[in-house]
Amino acid sequence: MKLTSLKLTFGLVLALGTAACGGGGGGGSIDAGERTSSSGPISNGVKSGVGRPGNGPSAPLTPAMPDAPEPSGPAAAPLTPAAASHFLAQATFGPTAAEIASLVGSTRANWINSQLTKPQTLHRNYLQSLTSVLPAGAPLTQNHLLESFWKQAVIGDDQLRQRVTFALSQIFVISYADEILPSHPAGVASYYDMLGQHAFGNFRDLLQGVALHPMMGIYLSHLHNQKEDGARVPDENFAREIMQLMSIGLYQLNPDGSQKLQNGKPVETYTHDDVAGLAKVFTGWSWAGPDQSRNRFFGAVADPARDWTPMQNYPTYHSTSTKSFLGTQVSGGSGATDLKAALDTLFQHPNVGPFIGRQLIQRLVSSNPSPAYIGRVAAAFANNGNGVRGDMRAVVRAVLLDPEAADNGSAKKLREPVLRLANWMRAFNAKAASGRFQLPNLDDPLNGLGQTPLRSPSVFNFFRPSYSPPNTTLSARGLVAPEMQITAEPSVTGYLNYMQSIIPRGAGMARDIMGDYRTELALAAQPAQLMDRINLLLTNGAMSSTLRNQIISALNSIGLPAATAGNAATVDAARKNRVYMAIYLTMASPEYLAQH
Repeated sequence: MKLTSLKLTFGLVLALGTAACGGGGGGGSIDAGERTSSSGPISNGVKSGVGRPGNGPSAPLTPAMPDAPEPSGPAAAPLTPAAASHFLAQATFGPTAAEIASLVGSTRANWINSQLTKPQTLHRNYLQSLTSVLPAGAPLTQNHLLESFWKQAVIGDDQLRQRVTFALSQIFVISYADEILPSHPAGVASYYDMLGQHAFGNFRDLLQGVALHPMMGIYLSHLHNQKEDGARVPDENFAREIMQLMSIGLYQLNPDGSQKLQNGKPVETYTHDDVAGLAKVFTGWSWAGPDQSRNRFFGAVADPARDWTPMQNYPTYHSTSTKSFLGTQVSGGSGATDLKAALDTLFQHPNVGPFIGRQLIQRLVSSNPSPAYIGRVAAAFANNGNGVRGDMRAVVRAVLLDPEAADNGSAKKLREPVLRLANWMRAFNAKAASGRFQLPNLDDPLNGLGQTPLRSPSVFNFFRPSYSPPNTTLSARGLVAPEMQITAEPSVTGYLNYMQSIIPRGAGMARDIMGDYRTELALAAQPAQLMDRINLLLTNGAMSSTLRNQIISALNSIGLPAATAGNAATVDAARKNRVYMAIYLTMASPEYLAQH
């Protein structure tokens, strides 16, 4: 049933465009797009022989690290329903009524501890399971990984891992927008699984997993990267981006994320000479397999498991010259020795804690964390309390258990489109009649969401960490709103049209992903109680009385006749329209779009 009474207004577009994402000063903002690399533009692909994914065993997961001491403070306070919903909006793909109820009276720390014990759900395993139901000869495609992504995001039990993995995928970016990766769906699934594997491990292992994954090798072109020879120099893409985007950033930082200044100007973390030196480290790495032949190096001979097996080094193609980068110098070593030296150097760099910590805060909690918040997370990265550096469990705890994360007093970040859709499905217990969450490419900003998981337009993600919309109150105050980079009048209109369509009619290729509104329908005759429920599920208890009263007034405008023997269909339609309108107007409001 269409919501014919709902109108798209330019005023709503303007309201979204100016919704503030409040918080402390940005301090040491690092913008991946602010400096043009001296080594030239990025190439997100290489022309090479690439094989079709095969099926093989899953890589074993590394053991979990010992638990670190938990931060003190608001984590210890038993949660109210609103506080539980607020926390779940940060730590999951959206609160559900059941999870809110189970968390009330408990603590954030208890919930995190429980989540850390849950086994990882592997997306590549899901893709392999689909091969038995696909028509004979039909290949796996990127849509099958998207199907697995949405299924786990919506009904997965390991919500914290899935949510942190999605955040990591926006820092350690590979993308199906690349011309080659769509032909490697199982490989991309394994890359995403690798991020999830290390989400609760150690950052040093995460760096290595990223550096040696063949899908990253394809995306940033260090797969079959060759040593210097005459006029040929090693490809510099990955060497540059592992520093610029994945570890230390462009400028030297203080522990609180603020930039170090010299003569009033920020100090660069690396030069082109560092990029060139590090690029030599990433030579000789290519497809895994039982030998180190030329044909295997260039991809003509393919091992069935090569799409998800870490790359191996081929000495014939690895540079043996001296490699100087970031104050480190290595020479004469093997590919593995050089790689260890390089990744250890990056891992130990003092920028990593504040640089990565700030981005995780932005993805989960707040666009503009205070320097003190960044400093606390960076401190947890530097030492988990047991003398361990890079413990991602300690970092995740520090991000989610910080007092600033618990503060529900002001808007902190814009909800990106993927999170809005997942939030709707989780809030209303959406189920797919087929059992498959077949949501294909949603890139189109006019008819979709303007965002699809794992389809970033470039290595810089969908939006830059330090993007501030020009000529707004945000930019005037020195604040950032990364998600606003993919927010404009067309995408706002597209989102509203998309939600107006799927709330009553369902989502997915067959529109078989339907919200379960039975509880809401039972409250349709009590608009105030209906809005209390929707406020808890969607705006985490933070809806203003003004918005609440406006929506209640709109609901009351939909007449709900007294039931008679002959008007059951009319009453049912009115109840549904009230529920659809309550959800839609809430999800269209700036108060929902700007997460607290």
